[in-house]
Amino acid sequence: MSERVLIPVADGELPAYLWVPESGTGPGVVLVQEIFGLSPYIHRRAADLAALGYVVLAPQVFWRLGAESVPDGPGMLEEGIGLVSRLDWPAAVGDMVAAVEWLRARPEIGGAGVVLVGFCFGGGLAYNVAVETPVDALVSYYGSALPGLVDILPVVEAPSLHHFGEADSFIDGPTVERIRAVVGQSAACEFHTYPGADHAFDNPDFVLHHPQASALAWERTVEFLGRILSVS
Repeated sequence: MSERVLIPVADGELPAYLWVPESGTGPGVVLVQEIFGLSPYIHRRAADLAALGYVVLAPQVFWRLGAESVPDGPGMLEEGIGLVSRLDWPAAVGDMVAAVEWLRARPEIGGAGVVLVGFCFGGGLAYNVAVETPVDALVSYYGSALPGLVDILPVVEAPSLHHFGEADSFIDGPTVERIRAVVGQSAACEFHTYPGADHAFDNPDFVLHHPQASALAWERTVEFLGRILSVS
Protein backbone atom coordinates (compact mmCIF):
# COMPACT_ATOMS: atom_id res chain seq x y z
CA MET A 1 0.00 0.00 0.00
CA SER A 2 1.18 3.50 -0.78
CA GLU A 3 0.72 6.75 1.11
CA ARG A 4 0.23 10.09 -0.61
CA VAL A 5 2.71 12.68 0.66
CA LEU A 6 3.59 16.31 -0.08
CA ILE A 7 7.19 17.48 -0.43
CA PRO A 8 7.99 21.17 0.12
CA VAL A 9 9.61 22.82 -2.91
CA ALA A 10 10.44 26.44 -3.71
CA ASP A 11 7.03 27.34 -5.16
CA GLY A 12 4.64 24.90 -3.55
CA GLU A 13 4.30 21.26 -2.58
CA LEU A 14 5.27 18.35 -4.79
CA PRO A 15 2.75 15.47 -4.57
CA ALA A 16 4.20 11.98 -4.40
CA TYR A 17 3.43 8.44 -3.33
CA LEU A 18 5.45 6.62 -0.68
CA TRP A 19 5.76 2.85 -0.26
CA VAL A 20 7.34 1.44 2.91
CA PRO A 21 8.40 -2.24 3.03
CA GLU A 22 7.01 -4.62 5.62
CA SER A 23 10.18 -4.22 7.68
CA GLY A 24 9.39 -0.51 8.09
CA THR A 25 12.90 0.52 7.07
CA GLY A 26 15.25 0.14 4.14
CA PRO A 27 17.32 1.91 1.50
CA GLY A 28 15.51 4.54 -0.53
CA VAL A 29 14.49 4.56 -4.19
CA VAL A 30 13.22 7.68 -5.92
CA LEU A 31 11.23 6.26 -8.83
CA VAL A 32 11.02 8.76 -11.68
CA GLN A 33 7.99 8.28 -13.90
CA GLU A 34 7.84 7.67 -17.62
CA ILE A 35 6.17 10.01 -20.11
CA PHE A 36 2.78 8.57 -19.10
CA GLY A 37 3.08 9.91 -15.55
CA LEU A 38 2.32 7.98 -12.38
CA SER A 39 0.59 5.24 -14.33
CA PRO A 40 -0.61 1.91 -12.92
CA TYR A 41 2.59 0.43 -14.35
CA ILE A 42 4.75 2.82 -12.31
CA HIS A 43 2.71 2.03 -9.21
CA ARG A 44 3.31 -1.69 -9.81
CA ARG A 45 7.04 -1.20 -10.23
CA ALA A 46 7.13 0.83 -7.01
CA ALA A 47 5.30 -1.98 -5.20
CA ASP A 48 7.77 -4.49 -6.69
CA LEU A 49 10.67 -2.53 -5.22
CA ALA A 50 8.97 -2.14 -1.84
CA ALA A 51 8.44 -5.92 -1.77
CA LEU A 52 12.22 -6.27 -2.15
CA GLY A 53 12.79 -4.15 0.95
CA TYR A 54 13.15 -0.61 -0.43
CA VAL A 55 11.42 2.55 0.73
CA VAL A 56 10.08 3.92 -2.57
CA LEU A 57 9.07 7.47 -3.41
CA ALA A 58 7.34 8.21 -6.75
CA PRO A 59 6.98 11.98 -7.29
CA GLN A 60 4.28 13.45 -9.53
CA VAL A 61 6.50 15.18 -12.08
CA PHE A 62 3.58 16.72 -14.01
CA TRP A 63 1.99 18.35 -10.96
CA ARG A 64 2.48 21.91 -12.24
CA LEU A 65 0.58 20.88 -15.38
CA GLY A 66 -2.34 19.58 -13.33
CA ALA A 67 -1.78 15.99 -14.43
CA GLU A 68 -0.89 12.84 -12.55
CA SER A 69 -1.02 10.27 -15.33
CA VAL A 70 -2.11 9.65 -18.91
CA PRO A 71 -4.96 7.15 -19.39
CA ASP A 72 -4.02 3.95 -21.20
CA GLY A 73 -5.28 3.88 -24.77
CA PRO A 74 -4.48 4.75 -28.38
CA GLY A 75 -3.88 8.42 -27.60
CA MET A 76 -1.61 7.89 -24.60
CA LEU A 77 1.66 8.58 -26.42
CA GLU A 78 0.39 11.79 -28.02
CA GLU A 79 -0.96 13.02 -24.69
CA GLY A 80 2.27 12.16 -22.88
CA ILE A 81 4.38 13.96 -25.48
CA GLY A 82 2.09 16.97 -25.12
CA LEU A 83 2.69 17.10 -21.37
CA VAL A 84 6.45 16.81 -21.73
CA SER A 85 6.48 19.57 -24.36
CA ARG A 86 4.97 21.94 -21.77
CA LEU A 87 7.15 20.83 -18.87
CA ASP A 88 9.54 23.26 -17.19
CA TRP A 89 12.64 21.03 -17.25
CA PRO A 90 14.76 22.98 -14.72
CA ALA A 91 11.81 23.07 -12.31
CA ALA A 92 11.31 19.31 -12.74
CA VAL A 93 14.99 18.70 -12.01
CA GLY A 94 14.69 20.87 -8.89
CA ASP A 95 11.61 18.94 -7.79
CA MET A 96 13.41 15.62 -8.12
CA VAL A 97 16.43 16.94 -6.21
CA ALA A 98 14.02 17.97 -3.43
CA ALA A 99 12.48 14.48 -3.55
CA VAL A 100 15.89 12.82 -3.13
CA GLU A 101 16.74 15.06 -0.19
CA TRP A 102 13.31 14.54 1.40
CA LEU A 103 13.56 10.77 1.14
CA ARG A 104 17.14 10.72 2.43
CA ALA A 105 15.97 12.56 5.57
CA ARG A 106 13.15 10.11 6.32
CA PRO A 107 13.59 8.01 9.48
CA GLU A 108 12.78 4.86 7.49
CA ILE A 109 16.01 5.30 5.52
CA GLY A 110 18.33 5.62 8.52
CA GLY A 111 21.38 6.45 6.40
CA ALA A 112 20.98 3.33 4.25
CA GLY A 113 21.36 5.24 0.97
CA VAL A 114 19.13 6.58 -1.81
CA VAL A 115 19.14 5.68 -5.51
CA LEU A 116 17.30 6.93 -8.58
CA VAL A 117 15.39 4.63 -10.92
CA GLY A 118 13.88 6.26 -14.01
CA PHE A 119 11.91 4.99 -16.99
CA CYS A 120 11.81 6.57 -20.48
CA PHE A 121 11.37 10.32 -19.89
CA GLY A 122 12.24 9.62 -16.26
CA GLY A 123 15.45 7.85 -17.24
CA GLY A 124 16.83 11.08 -18.67
CA LEU A 125 15.43 13.22 -15.87
CA ALA A 126 16.98 10.92 -13.27
CA TYR A 127 20.35 11.23 -15.03
CA ASN A 128 20.15 15.02 -14.80
CA VAL A 129 19.21 14.78 -11.12
CA ALA A 130 22.17 12.48 -10.43
CA VAL A 131 24.41 15.22 -11.80
CA GLU A 132 22.85 17.81 -9.49
CA THR A 133 22.71 15.97 -6.16
CA PRO A 134 24.60 13.04 -4.59
CA VAL A 135 22.92 9.65 -4.98
CA ASP A 136 24.20 6.17 -4.30
CA ALA A 137 23.29 4.87 -7.75
CA LEU A 138 21.25 5.48 -10.89
CA VAL A 139 19.21 3.07 -13.00
CA SER A 140 18.00 4.46 -16.33
CA TYR A 141 15.66 2.61 -18.66
CA TYR A 142 15.92 3.89 -22.26
CA GLY A 143 16.31 7.51 -21.13
CA SER A 144 14.63 9.49 -23.90
CA ALA A 145 16.33 12.79 -22.99
CA LEU A 146 19.81 11.30 -22.79
CA PRO A 147 20.77 12.03 -26.44
CA GLY A 148 20.75 15.75 -25.64
CA LEU A 149 21.80 15.60 -21.99
CA VAL A 150 25.03 13.64 -22.43
CA ASP A 151 26.38 16.43 -24.65
CA ILE A 152 25.87 19.18 -22.08
CA LEU A 153 26.10 17.57 -18.63
CA PRO A 154 29.02 16.12 -16.70
CA VAL A 155 29.25 12.34 -16.60
CA VAL A 156 27.41 10.81 -13.65
CA GLU A 157 30.05 9.40 -11.34
CA ALA A 158 27.70 7.38 -9.12
CA PRO A 159 27.34 3.72 -10.09
CA SER A 160 24.86 3.56 -12.96
CA LEU A 161 22.97 0.95 -14.95
CA HIS A 162 21.52 1.72 -18.39
CA HIS A 163 19.05 -0.36 -20.43
CA PHE A 164 18.24 0.19 -24.14
CA GLY A 165 16.38 -1.83 -26.74
CA GLU A 166 18.26 -2.55 -29.94
CA ALA A 167 15.07 -1.90 -31.95
CA ASP A 168 14.21 1.40 -30.21
CA SER A 169 11.98 3.47 -32.51
CA PHE A 170 12.91 6.72 -30.79
CA ILE A 171 16.63 6.28 -30.03
CA ASP A 172 18.48 4.66 -32.92
CA GLY A 173 21.51 2.39 -32.64
CA PRO A 174 24.20 5.01 -33.37
CA THR A 175 22.65 7.31 -30.77
CA VAL A 176 22.61 4.51 -28.20
CA GLU A 177 26.28 3.88 -28.89
CA ARG A 178 27.03 7.61 -28.51
CA ILE A 179 25.29 7.55 -25.14
CA ARG A 180 27.26 4.44 -24.17
CA ALA A 181 30.54 6.15 -25.10
CA VAL A 182 29.78 9.12 -22.84
CA VAL A 183 28.24 7.48 -19.78
CA GLY A 184 30.78 4.67 -20.04
CA GLN A 185 33.52 7.13 -19.18
CA SER A 186 32.56 6.35 -15.59
CA ALA A 187 34.21 3.15 -14.43
CA ALA A 188 31.10 2.43 -12.37
CA CYS A 189 28.76 2.33 -15.39
CA GLU A 190 27.01 -0.82 -16.61
CA PHE A 191 25.29 -0.74 -20.00
CA HIS A 192 23.01 -3.34 -21.59
CA THR A 193 21.14 -3.55 -24.89
CA TYR A 194 18.34 -5.97 -25.73
CA PRO A 195 17.88 -7.54 -29.21
CA GLY A 196 14.43 -7.04 -30.69
CA ALA A 197 13.29 -4.72 -27.91
CA ASP A 198 11.73 -1.35 -28.77
CA HIS A 199 11.29 1.72 -26.59
CA ALA A 200 9.28 1.33 -23.35
CA PHE A 201 9.86 -2.42 -23.48
CA ASP A 202 9.36 -2.78 -19.74
CA ASN A 203 5.78 -1.43 -19.72
CA PRO A 204 3.23 -4.25 -20.16
CA ASP A 205 0.43 -1.70 -20.64
CA PHE A 206 2.05 -0.28 -23.78
CA VAL A 207 2.08 -1.76 -27.26
CA LEU A 208 5.90 -1.96 -27.39
CA HIS A 209 6.25 -4.25 -24.36
CA HIS A 210 8.89 -6.97 -24.82
CA PRO A 211 8.44 -9.63 -22.10
CA GLN A 212 11.86 -11.26 -22.45
CA ALA A 213 13.79 -7.98 -22.40
CA SER A 214 11.64 -6.72 -19.54
CA ALA A 215 12.34 -9.79 -17.42
CA LEU A 216 16.10 -9.74 -18.05
CA ALA A 217 16.45 -5.99 -17.49
CA TRP A 218 14.50 -6.24 -14.24
CA GLU A 219 16.64 -9.16 -13.07
CA ARG A 220 19.75 -7.05 -13.73
CA THR A 221 18.19 -4.05 -12.00
CA VAL A 222 17.36 -6.05 -8.87
CA GLU A 223 20.86 -7.53 -8.75
CA PHE A 224 22.51 -4.13 -9.30
CA LEU A 225 20.49 -2.38 -6.60
CA GLY A 226 21.00 -5.23 -4.16
CA ARG A 227 24.73 -5.11 -4.74
CA ILE A 228 24.98 -1.32 -4.36
CA LEU A 229 22.67 -1.08 -1.35
CA SER A 230 23.47 -4.45 0.24
CA VAL A 231 19.92 -5.73 -0.03
CA SER A 232 19.52 -9.42 -0.83
